[in-house]
Amino acid sequence: MAAVDSDSLIARPTEQRPIETLLSGFTYFSDGDVLVAKITPCFENGKIAEVQLSSEHGFGSTEFHVLRAKAGHLHPRYLTHFLRQPSVRHAGERRMTGSAGQRRVPRDFLKELAIPLPPLQEQRRIAAILDKADALRQKRRAALQKLDSLTQSLFLDMFGDPATNPKRLSVRPLGDALKFITSGGRGWAEYYSTAGSRFIRSLDVRMNYVSDDDAAFVSPPDSAEARRTRVQADDVLLTITGSRIGRVSKVTPALEGSFISQHVCILRLDPTKLNPDFLSFFLSLETGGQRQIAASQYGQTKPGLNFDQIRRFRIPSPSLSLQREFVSRISAVDRLRFSLNTASVEAEALGVSAQHRAFRGEL
Repeated sequence: MAAVDSDSLIARPTEQRPIETLLSGFTYFSDGDVLVAKITPCFENGKIAEVQLSSEHGFGSTEFHVLRAKAGHLHPRYLTHFLRQPSVRHAGERRMTGSAGQRRVPRDFLKELAIPLPPLQEQRRIAAILDKADALRQKRRAALQKLDSLTQSLFLDMFGDPATNPKRLSVRPLGDALKFITSGGRGWAEYYSTAGSRFIRSLDVRMNYVSDDDAAFVSPPDSAEARRTRVQADDVLLTITGSRIGRVSKVTPALEGSFISQHVCILRLDPTKLNPDFLSFFLSLETGGQRQIAASQYGQTKPGLNFDQIRRFRIPSPSLSLQREFVSRISAVDRLRFSLNTASVEAEALGVSAQHRAFRGEL
């Protein structure tokens, strides 16, 4: 499952194993097949890709549906673009069966899904156009990732490598600085709407920012459950289950009042003890929070974190003035990130618009 990236149209093998170890307990597929993650939250996160193999056959997770395009009738890349549409993914989410973290898209959803089928040459033309739109989106994402690397360099310069703590900073359990911790509830699909409050899913939480790509909205009733899972400005969000475990970001004022999915955790801090920007960046560091998250998470098919594990995270605690200085130094980077993110949102909107027009015969 980790080899299928929601940001990429292509899935490639990550390792080779003796055939006798793969004949049971794995999903079989061939070069050119389309893999569709069936389990939550992988399906909602867009883990749908065309397989490109160096050999004819491959094996993977049992949590994949495998689609094979009929030669001469359906182009695999055209099919991949169609399935990755937000409208298709939302429809699949509504058809999921099962309970708790084991909900899956049923096979019948894909079997019954109607797909526009122009001539094969026209499918190739549409796929090529959508490939170019996707390439533009990936370039924008890559630029944002480089900014993340710059910010991490600033953190290491000021506070040192958390793994070795060369500046001998005091360290405390994260729980000492928490006023509140919770995660989202289940059953949000019935409250999806075209407007209303922002709904933050695990795929929305990136490293140190919340993405606006394919934003979802909900109109929930005013209940105790909804109030419990409504975020406040300066909360820190952490993804706690699934393939995107460990993504973290502070909540900006623009996102105050949003709601979170069951795969996202709210960390509400005591502001006299810990700065939310500082915590977010520490948790995003490979040698800091990410190392602790990897060591703490449980489960193989669907890894997770519980609240007690999160409370035990060891957090360096420089003075608040030094934490604020760090935030000040990264503000220039954040302004550049905002500009790039705006361009990225425009690229995403262009891609979604192109998808919509393509499958309505308007491209």
